[in-house]
Amino acid sequence: MPIYIFKNTKTNEVEEKFLSMSEREEYLKDNPDIQQVPTPINIVGGVGGIKTDNGFKEVLSKISEAHPKSALAERHGRRTIKQVKTDNAINKHRKRQNAKRRTK
Repeated sequence: MPIYIFKNTKTNEVEEKFLSMSEREEYLKDNPDIQQVPTPINIVGGVGGIKTDNGFKEVLSKISEAHPKSALAERHGRRTIKQVKTDNAINKHRKRQNAKRRTK
């Protein structure tokens, strides 16, 4: 059951009540001088990211295998030692080429 905030239009008094939806409707019907105050939704964020189960992890792994050069593959893919060493050699070569271009 949620907590609702109500305001008395005659006295401007504000109060909180812990009611079910049907109780809230009944309360507003019985008290015409009471209005519900709109409140923002409470959203909890930044609490560690999305939790995934093993089935979803397997789907991510399959997608990363189908797209080995994607960002998803870097995070969730299974790479062999050969793939890791190949990527390291390519990155090393690119750094050398970029350094040579800057000095020219």
